[in-house]
Amino acid sequence: MDATPPDPRLAAPWQLDAPPDDLPPEPDPPAAAPPPTPPPPRVPVAFPASVADEETPPTPDQLVEAMLFVGGPPLTADAACAAVRGLTPDGFRTAVDAINRRYRAQRRPYAVEARDGGFSLALLPAYRGVRERVFGGPREARLTQPALDVLAVVAYRQPVGKAEVDAVRGTDSGAVLRQLVRLGLVAVRHRAEADGPEVRYGTTPRFLQVMGLSGLDELPRLGDTRPA
Repeated sequence: MDATPPDPRLAAPWQLDAPPDDLPPEPDPPAAAPPPTPPPPRVPVAFPASVADEETPPTPDQLVEAMLFVGGPPLTADAACAAVRGLTPDGFRTAVDAINRRYRAQRRPYAVEARDGGFSLALLPAYRGVRERVFGGPREARLTQPALDVLAVVAYRQPVGKAEVDAVRGTDSGAVLRQLVRLGLVAVRHRAEADGPEVRYGTTPRFLQVMGLSGLDELPRLGDTRPA
């Protein structure tokens, strides 16, 4: 068999072609993905104080303050101690002092004032004009001399019955007492220890407001009314 002569192209030494100069550069390898962000730490939920403290009993100061906000007649130590188990008269007075200190520190426009043997919330003198602007000042009470006489007897002798007022004045006072009740200066009261059903009368907060008094202890002493 005749041998086929080798291809001269295959006989030449092999050489890799150089890459052309106009080829685009190879892209950079992709950047490594950032590590996953860890979840935020769990924060315990803080319940509102009203929910968290539902089982916490109120303090004596809070109970006394709540009774003062209820309003009504001045709050006495006996009434407060009867309503709050374990509260003593000394503890009641300590609570009132603590409440007033807190009000002064917070610059509240009101304070706990002593009145008629007890305590009640009242606006400070600097803010009493605000109440009159909102609700109007007390209507001027134009009283006759008999009405002033009866009102003085009731103010100084309360709780007092009609018979006692009549005895002091020497005349029937029923119509005048009814007039003073209609004006809101006198109210009907019953003395708890009285055996009989006699109606007794006493002054009202409106009486103090009209007279410009913060309590009955500010009534002038009878001896102080003597002319100088």
